[in-house]
Amino acid sequence: MLNTLLADTVNLKPTGGLAGSLTGLTLDNIVGGGLKLILVIAALVFFFILVLGGISWIMSGGDKAKTEGARNQITAALVGLVIVFSAWAIATLVGTFFGIDIFNLELPSIQ
Repeated sequence: MLNTLLADTVNLKPTGGLAGSLTGLTLDNIVGGGLKLILVIAALVFFFILVLGGISWIMSGGDKAKTEGARNQITAALVGLVIVFSAWAIATLVGTFFGIDIFNLELPSIQ
């Protein structure tokens, strides 16, 4: 009787926006989502390095070696950001011209 009462009052099924997306989880979605995640994380890391380089430049106090090191760090961060955004642009162009959407792959199934 207690089990019936608990089963009627407690709903353990997930609800909300995430509940529907977990049921359709496939290898295609995982690969595409992983690629998007890698690009976002790389962009955030390079942006963080850019900010640290700017702070280093401000904190250098006019010291020639510290200013040069900060300038090199900023340059490396900007090059990294350009590479990340170029990779995104190339992936988008490949999807547009060849119809291969790298971020939403359709992998063949094994039967």
